[in-house]
Amino acid sequence: MIKKLLLFSILVYFYSCASAQKVVESKPETESKITDNEIIYYEDTALNQLRNELNEIFKDPSFSNAHWGVIVQSLETGEYIYRLNEHKSFIPASNMKLFTTAVALLKLGPDFKYKTYLYTDGEIKGGILYGNLFIRGSGDPTISGRFTNGDVTKTFKDWADSLLKLGISEIYGNIVGDDNYFDDQYMGTGWAWDDETYWYSAHISALSFNDNCVDFEIYPGKRINDPAIIKINPNTNYVQIKNQVITVHPDSSTKIDFFRAPGTNIINVFGKISLKSKPYKESITVHNPTLYTATVFKEVLESKGIKITGSPVDIDETFFKPDYEKMKVLASYESPPLSEIIKVINKRSQNFYAEQVFRTLGKIFGGEGSTEKSVEVVKNTLAQIGISPDLISIYDGSGLSRLNLVTPFQVITLLNYMFKHEYFSYFYDSLPIAGVDGTLETRMRKTRAQGNVRAKTGYVQYARALSGYVKTKDGEMLAFSMITNNYLIPTAVANMIQDIVCQRLAEFSRK
Repeated sequence: MIKKLLLFSILVYFYSCASAQKVVESKPETESKITDNEIIYYEDTALNQLRNELNEIFKDPSFSNAHWGVIVQSLETGEYIYRLNEHKSFIPASNMKLFTTAVALLKLGPDFKYKTYLYTDGEIKGGILYGNLFIRGSGDPTISGRFTNGDVTKTFKDWADSLLKLGISEIYGNIVGDDNYFDDQYMGTGWAWDDETYWYSAHISALSFNDNCVDFEIYPGKRINDPAIIKINPNTNYVQIKNQVITVHPDSSTKIDFFRAPGTNIINVFGKISLKSKPYKESITVHNPTLYTATVFKEVLESKGIKITGSPVDIDETFFKPDYEKMKVLASYESPPLSEIIKVINKRSQNFYAEQVFRTLGKIFGGEGSTEKSVEVVKNTLAQIGISPDLISIYDGSGLSRLNLVTPFQVITLLNYMFKHEYFSYFYDSLPIAGVDGTLETRMRKTRAQGNVRAKTGYVQYARALSGYVKTKDGEMLAFSMITNNYLIPTAVANMIQDIVCQRLAEFSRK
């Protein structure tokens, strides 16, 4: 079936669609709405030929048990180029990030930065700090190696250097992580429990470090049947690794799985790695990011020669009620601007970053870093741009929840609004570029869509989405949204259909 679809799509791509001659109903060029299970064909003009070709693509029998919602709009004339089930609700997957990042730009502005402070409640005497260190989080997702050339602990090293400059060589106290800026719901509503091990389901926390993950590199042993060699970054005692990976014959395939039992930091690694394999890389989540942050900071301090008599602790497990206005700031960290953060969210499709920004909106504009307040802030903002809060279902900021529901028309309304907004360049620059970077790096290469299409991908099981912008051959800017749900064929086929549609839009000319 896939081979047949590939052949068919190629035929469509080279304009051998006979349906352009099969006129069933004539409509003005500004009309192209298709209702459920109804395909309408149009008279033979350039625009209507495009519409007829898209009709053929989206009625492919491989998707007979699935649903497509599609809309394409000219952002220069407002004309709807194509519509199919555009007012039906779909699981958007990571297309939800379009709403989160757009609202963040509108509410926080592109120059917004997070700040994380290191406080003490003690005094320094004779090189000894008599008191505790408090790391006060504000939701920053960027304390990692992403913006520091891969050095995941650089911020902590800088803080340690600041303490050394103050003459501190010993600390009589604890390292306290304060995550109270957000609530303690560390997973999104509707997330699958069996995703919790992997990076895309990292815990949400106002105090976070290294995307709340440990990064694994796994190498084959020296000989067949030797245990694999596992390296982690950061090299921390916070997690316990159980290595059950065996080195196998060089002609064998590599297959490695991970499992972290919920509520623990015991990470089971099992499977096989080929003797000739390159390093196998994966990022695995940790439980309690706050304690993780405090633990690794303590380990860095000790590596710098600073002695600590106390322990790393999560403030929720203590009786501490710090009065920060009366405490001294010893060091701080400022994040890159929001304009850079949303690039990570949209290009990388980074769920953790999206959730941190989502909760930040709730905290700053709703008074509480909770899902409920974040949803309220996002919906209220969307209402101001013409998206009814009663007709959209939002349960998280990343799209990992299968409880999210949006319509392609709502997506196109958002894209249209952002196109006209003064912050459009920041929004546009955050999107993956076809054939160039992000989640579209390997798609649409060697076509007119390469370097042209800017769009957000979306995927959860049985749901695939692609929404964004494309310029036609004439230079006309179009916005589009394509979402399919409940398909049972390989996702690669849905990708192929989306790619061919984008190529066709990029090649379209009204002349």
